[in-house]
Amino acid sequence: MSIKVYTLNSFAKTEGGGNPAGVVLNADHLSVDDMQKISAKVGFSETAFVKKSNKADFKVEFYTPNSEVDICGHATIGTFTLLAYKGIINKGQYTQETKAGILKIECNKNNVIYMEQKKPEFYEILDKKEIAQSLNLDETDIMSELPIQIVSTGLKDILIPVKSLKVLNNIKPDFNKISCISKKYGVVGYHVFTLETQNNGTAHCRNFAPLYDIPEEAATGTSTGALSCYLYRHGIINEKSSRSLVFEQGYSMRRPSEILSSLIIKNGEISEVMVGGTALNIEERFY
Repeated sequence: MSIKVYTLNSFAKTEGGGNPAGVVLNADHLSVDDMQKISAKVGFSETAFVKKSNKADFKVEFYTPNSEVDICGHATIGTFTLLAYKGIINKGQYTQETKAGILKIECNKNNVIYMEQKKPEFYEILDKKEIAQSLNLDETDIMSELPIQIVSTGLKDILIPVKSLKVLNNIKPDFNKISCISKKYGVVGYHVFTLETQNNGTAHCRNFAPLYDIPEEAATGTSTGALSCYLYRHGIINEKSSRSLVFEQGYSMRRPSEILSSLIIKNGEISEVMVGGTALNIEERFY
């Protein structure tokens, strides 16, 4: 069986930037085993499979090289950029059925795609020592003004604030320890960030998810949604600034990425989370 897989670089800041995703259209005939094998062959952090839905405009399932995940930000951006590029969708609003629920998609001009995420859920605040050791950092490298906290807008991540770009770039992750800690707390991985940025963004980030065979990821949409909510919750951004957030990621991998985020605040509470961007370099491969 030969399957056509489209590949795109989602959230790309430059032609060589972004996070590669695979997309398979008309995937209704594929079994779970088929999708898992295709994802492993593609080898990207996630591949999306687009199916028909009786609940939404599209049903989309997401697979890492070793397991299915409920939702994936960059693969969603890749999927709907591809659908727009092929003329299957036009500018406007759509819905996708996922394991994380039915979520809104906005297709804007220049194929900038925004995806709705779930409202934030805030979980445990973790001990600095345990996390610092797994990143080969000193505890003093971690910001004291902000907590290390598990947050989810669809997938649970540990959000870790560090003091500077220098600290962020000098991280030497212990992937075995990160995997063990991720399993212990039931999270996908670590989203490490600093408020010091290269291009006047909101934050500069790195993401590690070795438990899911993703040592480091160049752009992580779901984690960006969670981080946006965390920054609002802890007073780093306000209602006005939360409407137009820009996050940098992938620079440490030489894959510069730009992830957009927008929060809708009502009566001081987050009522809607949207994460956006575009994808470049559409190619076809057969597996």
